[in-house]
Amino acid sequence: MPSSTAIIIPALNEEAALAPMLDGLRAALDAAACADADIVVVDNGSRDATAAVARKHGARVVSEPRKGYGQACLAGIAALSTSTQIVVFLDADGSDDPEDLLRLLAPVREEVADLVLGSRTIAAKTSGSFTPQQAFGNWLATALMRSFFAARYTDLGPFRVIRREALDRLQMRDTNFGWTIEMQIKAHAQVCASLEIPVNYRKRIAGESKISGTLIGTFRAGWKILWTIAKHGLSSGH
Repeated sequence: MPSSTAIIIPALNEEAALAPMLDGLRAALDAAACADADIVVVDNGSRDATAAVARKHGARVVSEPRKGYGQACLAGIAALSTSTQIVVFLDADGSDDPEDLLRLLAPVREEVADLVLGSRTIAAKTSGSFTPQQAFGNWLATALMRSFFAARYTDLGPFRVIRREALDRLQMRDTNFGWTIEMQIKAHAQVCASLEIPVNYRKRIAGESKISGTLIGTFRAGWKILWTIAKHGLSSGH
């Protein structure tokens, strides 16, 4: 019988980080009594052995050659079974700690929340996992969401759990760096029951970030986030 829970993991050239991350995730799923979860690694045009490593460690691989974080997430959603009721998103680089999964799942399972966001801000400050540009961009984006939409978030973290029905209602569209903030703005606008839970954010296991690891990546992500806020702000009449 297909699982009611699916985990979508966008991945681009993450062969070195993916194996330990998936092994940790499998252990977390066992602890959460979710051993049959559908683990979907979306290979976003990798030039390394990302897809092979994912399969070896028990994941289902979906190929999405069109680049973009949001594009990969959309491809993962399109590949889900109709029986999927809860969808988890997390990064492939090991920066999200799978041991936090059970705490993020619980409010959705118990029908307390439609969307649960893993807030990295507390742990990142103590571990040094945030680069200065990440910390500033995160602060600016959340401050603008409060100003434009009265949406009180502390983070745009990638580790998140959402009820499938709520995800379908959001009608996600963004194909790259605006994905996370689009979800949060739309969830607030639709009055989805949302929670933030502090998570243990770590330095990536291996490789280089496609966003904060390069100047051009940081600039593109920042520009897209600001553009997404402005677009939704104007469309809502703010």
